[in-house]
Amino acid sequence: MDAVSSSQLKQTLLLLFAIHLLLPSIQATIVKYCDNKGNYDVKIHGVEISPDPVVPGNPATFNISASTAKSISGGKVDIYVSYFSVLVHKETHDLCEEISCPVKVGNFLLSHTQTLSGFTPPGSYTLKLIIKDENNDQLSCISFNFKIHLGNLVSDN
Repeated sequence: MDAVSSSQLKQTLLLLFAIHLLLPSIQATIVKYCDNKGNYDVKIHGVEISPDPVVPGNPATFNISASTAKSISGGKVDIYVSYFSVLVHKETHDLCEEISCPVKVGNFLLSHTQTLSGFTPPGSYTLKLIIKDENNDQLSCISFNFKIHLGNLVSDN
């Protein structure tokens, strides 16, 4: 290796290391299908949580990128949240309130924003999401983990 390419390599490595230290920790949310084979009409491509980690008392948005092989005219979304494997929250939403219906064949984004109580304990949680059509047939079922951290404990005054 000559001196120029060695120097460029060192600069590139130093830059990558600096970026790693300066950027907030970006971690991909690992999504698991309830059925290990993932044989669902709706395929989930990823989940983005903002902010990550979630802060109690502040809004948190869960963006779920997905695709469907068939048009969906209606349905519901069931959400189950567990803390240390204990179900702590359950809710159901009309699918057409979460996304514009009908959902056409192809890619779509399901976005849900919620503000957690300020008394929500910090820690690791598991969210299970089930999407059903208007006939109550299951279109997809996934689970993923997310973290809740306490907000800033120091007053800004």
